[in-house]
Amino acid sequence: MEALASPSEISRIRAWLLAIRPKTLIAGVAPVIAGTGLAVYHGVFTFFPALAALVGAICIQIGTNLGNDYYDFVRGGDTEDRIGPVRVTQAGILAPAIVRAGMVKALGLAMIAGIYLVWVAGLPILWIGLASIACAVLYTGGPFPLAYHGLGDLFVFIFFGLVAVGGTYYVQGLSWSVDAFVVGSGIGALSTALIVVNNLRDIDTDSRAGKRTLAVRIGPTLSKLEYLLMLSISISVPLFGWIVLDWPVAVLCSLLVIPLSVSPVKKVIGHAEARDLLPALAETAQLVGVYGLAIAAGFALG
Repeated sequence: MEALASPSEISRIRAWLLAIRPKTLIAGVAPVIAGTGLAVYHGVFTFFPALAALVGAICIQIGTNLGNDYYDFVRGGDTEDRIGPVRVTQAGILAPAIVRAGMVKALGLAMIAGIYLVWVAGLPILWIGLASIACAVLYTGGPFPLAYHGLGDLFVFIFFGLVAVGGTYYVQGLSWSVDAFVVGSGIGALSTALIVVNNLRDIDTDSRAGKRTLAVRIGPTLSKLEYLLMLSISISVPLFGWIVLDWPVAVLCSLLVIPLSVSPVKKVIGHAEARDLLPALAETAQLVGVYGLAIAAGFALG
């Protein structure tokens, strides 16, 4: 775990920033930016639905982070042996009930944004919103927590990729787009790679705590292959779109992730200890952000 001052010495703002984990929010922001870039390209960009989608995505990501912090603690998934960003509940910085209340408030704000989007775009967004909020809780909570049964990777690919990009496009264009789901597969793959690094880092502590993530189930070697597969999917998406779907050549600027991925790949493949993966986690998060911005800019310029 990161070195940190005692709970009594941490300000309330600092405590909530630790709980929210702002650096992870790129996983919620990137697909909305990419979907909006595609909406600009198709001539259907609408400001307020795009803004509401962004607010909703950020709130769902915050709610998911707070839920993970709370539910991993009450389930015994977080222990003192854990290496990685501080979990405020386990560290005694914030009381469990306060973190749980924060999760409810964040998801409540997401619902408010969702009500507006349902008014704009209709019932399809209602079902998407309800499913997204439910899965934010069920990721580590409920009677069948997804992350504890090896389904976390699939959840991230679907909801932080296909659903987030497709839904962002839909609330602006009021139609589904094959392009949006293809873009979503690229964003979703990179977000999944982020989870792979996280779970690979925690594979030993998760195994001892009974948290059966996909990394625990398939082991470190196959997890490393999964990481490479996710990167390969993300790289293939703009090439496929340009060649097959007639996307503008500017989307190929998203291939900037290739040189940027060299460093995290080396760390993931060659790590000796869990702590060695901490830089790879930050670098993979950077890949998600760069990819989302670059592909959005490519569409907008196109």
